[in-house]
Amino acid sequence: MTLRIDRLLPLALGASLITTSAWAQTPPEAPKAPTPSLIEIGLVLDGGFSSREGALAQRERGLALGHNELSLSGAVDNLFQARATAVLHSHEGETELELEEAFVETTTLPAGLQVRAGRFLAGLGYLNEQHLHADDFVERPLLYRAFLGSHYFDDGLRLSWTAPTRLYWRSTVEVLSGRQLVPQSRNDPRAGALTASTKIGGDWDASNSWQLGLSYLHNRRQAVMEEEDSDHGHEHDHAHGSRFGGRHLVIADAVWKWAPGGNNRQRQLRVSAEYARVSDLNEFARSSDVHEAGYLSVVYRFAPQWEAGVRVDELRVREPHGDHFHSGRLREASAMLAWKPTHFSALRLQLTGQRDRGGFDDAGHRVQLQYVMSLGAHGAHGF
Repeated sequence: MTLRIDRLLPLALGASLITTSAWAQTPPEAPKAPTPSLIEIGLVLDGGFSSREGALAQRERGLALGHNELSLSGAVDNLFQARATAVLHSHEGETELELEEAFVETTTLPAGLQVRAGRFLAGLGYLNEQHLHADDFVERPLLYRAFLGSHYFDDGLRLSWTAPTRLYWRSTVEVLSGRQLVPQSRNDPRAGALTASTKIGGDWDASNSWQLGLSYLHNRRQAVMEEEDSDHGHEHDHAHGSRFGGRHLVIADAVWKWAPGGNNRQRQLRVSAEYARVSDLNEFARSSDVHEAGYLSVVYRFAPQWEAGVRVDELRVREPHGDHFHSGRLREASAMLAWKPTHFSALRLQLTGQRDRGGFDDAGHRVQLQYVMSLGAHGAHGF
């Protein structure tokens, strides 16, 4: 029998392909674990000059550091993300370094829920959750400087819920240690502060947007009285903490923004206002013994790189001294002009005048210059 190579060759090639295909059919690979994203690093440099200090001032006289931040953030995996922020600033002639944020939070919980644990900015008022470098003025309103130490951060746990509605609606509850709010206390409850807040907002049209908020703080830590604290220095000397505190703090806030056609890069008008009331100051306080503060801020971006703004503040307090109270009242007006050549840099000139209506002998007028420069990762600012 004669074998013809031209007939066997196709058969051999077919068998080779079948064999190769059989070896190539390996079992499917198990799903790989999510790869964590790269860590995002951001640095904010803040500093400047102040002609003098004033009542409840957060900036020192002369050239001094402001609120410099170094932040690290990123996804841990497909379930969690994390952030840490260290702050370097000047206080009473010394340079201080502190950890302002160090938290983890969920990213995939159902029904609009999110849990955050660690150290974070408390969800109070309009400004407190925002970092200081995002502010429109050199210093925060009297409300924050008097009742929340300019910005209140603490260790604790947060549960937030965003409603599945057309309007933005977010509610939050927090359990906090309270030690950053009242550094020196006669008691030390495990949960020293409890907060609850809700915000709702939306767009009227393409050019107008709004937001309303209401928040509450229940302070369970009892502040040490001035007479009791002579050996350790008064609590007001702390860089943070409540200067004028009480058991209950309520803050209402409202914000309106206008930009033609929604293009806020060219022109934008921002109007914000907040009112706060502190009650149950101590065991001797009557219903009329309360702290109150409020402000109105108007900022106008009249050119892509230029903004101008004014803010008026008022603070009324009943400062405890044992079983009696002293009244205090302070008014403040600020005007600022800011040049922002890019989203990452700003130079600001601000004039501030204070009027002592009783209890604030250090009130005065001052001129301030500020620079804010951002390097690296720079997250989007809140509404």
